[in-house]
Amino acid sequence: MDVLKLELDVFDLWLKQGMLLTCGDYLQGDYNTMTVGWGSIGVMWNKPFVQVVVRPTRYTYEFMEKYDTFTLCAFPKAFRKDLQFLGSRSGRDGDKIARSGLTPEASILVAAPCFEQAGLVFECKKIYFDDFKPAQFLDAAIEGKYPLKDYHRIYFGEILGVFGIETT
Repeated sequence: MDVLKLELDVFDLWLKQGMLLTCGDYLQGDYNTMTVGWGSIGVMWNKPFVQVVVRPTRYTYEFMEKYDTFTLCAFPKAFRKDLQFLGSRSGRDGDKIARSGLTPEASILVAAPCFEQAGLVFECKKIYFDDFKPAQFLDAAIEGKYPLKDYHRIYFGEILGVFGIETT
């Protein structure tokens, strides 16, 4: 798909469907995935991007730090239970992907895998990161999202390719 012509209901993607963020190297068998429901899609520095956030306590954080590319996959609603399962387990504790019923596969442009069942796949290369700074929260309620003080790291990924169809 031409990313510059992509039309999405981004609020449905982030708030209702959720997506899988996957980072690592498929060919080496070294990767992990997690369900994400916070982020953005847009244009920054004249590049199409996705922005995702990962807490440093998450296993996927280690992969985001180690590798330069990642995928963001959206799924038809029929796979909601698989995403809930993947979001409630850690890859540190075993092969949660194999237990989920989803099938990882090689991506087209990046080392990170995508999933056979995904209806929409963003293949991305990291271009920026930063950490949330609680002193800069302008809404005091945001601090309540961090009872463990494990503030997210923000990653911007340039969208190198978009594949699939818009999910419903």
